[in-house]
Amino acid sequence: MPSTKDKPVAISETGHDTPRRILRLHEAVTLIVGLVIGAGIFKTPAVVAHMTGNTIAMFGSWILGGIISLIGALCYAELASTYPHAGGDYHFLQRAYGRPVSFLFGWARLSVITTGSIALLGFVFGDYMNRIWPLDFFDTDSGPFIYAISIILILSWLNLRNIRTGMVTQSLFTGLQILCLFMIIGTAVYLHLSGTNTSLHSPVPASLPVSSNFGLAMVFVLLTFGGWNEAAYISAELKNGHRDMVKALVFSIAIITSLYLLVTWAYWEALGFPGMTSSRTIAADLMYMTFGEAAKKIISLMIAISSLTSINATIIVGARTSYAMGKDWPVLRRLGTWDMTRNTPVNALRIQCIASLFLVVLGTLIGGGFKSMVEFTAPVFWLFFLLAGLSLFVLRNRDPHIPRPFKVPFYPILPLVFCLTCTYMLWSSLSYVYDQSLGGINAAWIGVAVLLLGIILLWIINRISPAEK
Repeated sequence: MPSTKDKPVAISETGHDTPRRILRLHEAVTLIVGLVIGAGIFKTPAVVAHMTGNTIAMFGSWILGGIISLIGALCYAELASTYPHAGGDYHFLQRAYGRPVSFLFGWARLSVITTGSIALLGFVFGDYMNRIWPLDFFDTDSGPFIYAISIILILSWLNLRNIRTGMVTQSLFTGLQILCLFMIIGTAVYLHLSGTNTSLHSPVPASLPVSSNFGLAMVFVLLTFGGWNEAAYISAELKNGHRDMVKALVFSIAIITSLYLLVTWAYWEALGFPGMTSSRTIAADLMYMTFGEAAKKIISLMIAISSLTSINATIIVGARTSYAMGKDWPVLRRLGTWDMTRNTPVNALRIQCIASLFLVVLGTLIGGGFKSMVEFTAPVFWLFFLLAGLSLFVLRNRDPHIPRPFKVPFYPILPLVFCLTCTYMLWSSLSYVYDQSLGGINAAWIGVAVLLLGIILLWIINRISPAEK
């Protein structure tokens, strides 16, 4: 067991250039909701309907997804309230398993997971904005690239100004995003009241058989719920500490689950279950019934807004992992600069912006291979997510006397459920990646390559600046 002096110090004790508790509860909620609700809700319900096989199983999968997400949120609420730190998962992994494991996690986020997500979301925003207002010059498909580069630069600049600007922007985007979802729900209500919906509700089978693909459907559901754990990265900045952290996570999951169920009901009400299972563009099909050809641009705008919301939220939380790495590793100390005037990790934000722009350029050059590269790092993400869940057990055993402002109810049952879910998702993502290839190479090696490069970088850093004994 490491000695007390080797244990990481809480961020509030590391000096004056550290995060301050200035964020309010509603800002945390808008951040989490914006992170979780993305473009997936405009397509995933059709996939889930096809895989579950009947109406009750379909709605049940979304309810179960909300319950599992709530269980995970309660686990993170304990970790984040007991160990508040801008590093979030990075800090939990460090306390539980040591500096090498947390470094590999930080490296994976900086190199592919977070920056790759920002770049891909930039392309999604660009693709759909280009349908509304084309920017293709010289007979090339330059529009998505121009939009992606521009939005990453603009949102990074806004967040570099100060945290308040970034959070005001986030609140605006999240409000617009929720408005878009209510537009879908409202359209279904209008179609129902006017009697113009094409709903063909299938009778519920007496035995209620669940499709053999229910487990795979849950993979898509949980991916659509993904992102709530990022709340841990603002745990050191919430005004009321642990009380707001627990409320933010619980309120956010409740809002997200309710919206997902309402949107799924809207698709079901307007198109019917058979219509859902056969639709390739489910949101567009619903909106077309009311708005005709204009539905294409309406949906494009909705998805563009959702992408904006997720990009801004990812920029806010993503840089905080790099900041935590900078505080821990002397050779990376420039990343650990916190601007007290702006209340932001300025250098980490700049590096994250540059890395994201590089990946946008890379994605433009190699096309779909870039998207695959990011998707194939999913096993790495779920591996560290599982380790974060297990860290709750490790840290309860290692720090039995540390004050815990919030404890997961029904311990150890709920944390075990969360860890088993992460294990299933890790296994599912590994199974998927194992069957794929990229450039004739088995795609499973991409995640291995990311971690291997991290190990090499860790060895170099330790050679340059050995850890203090």
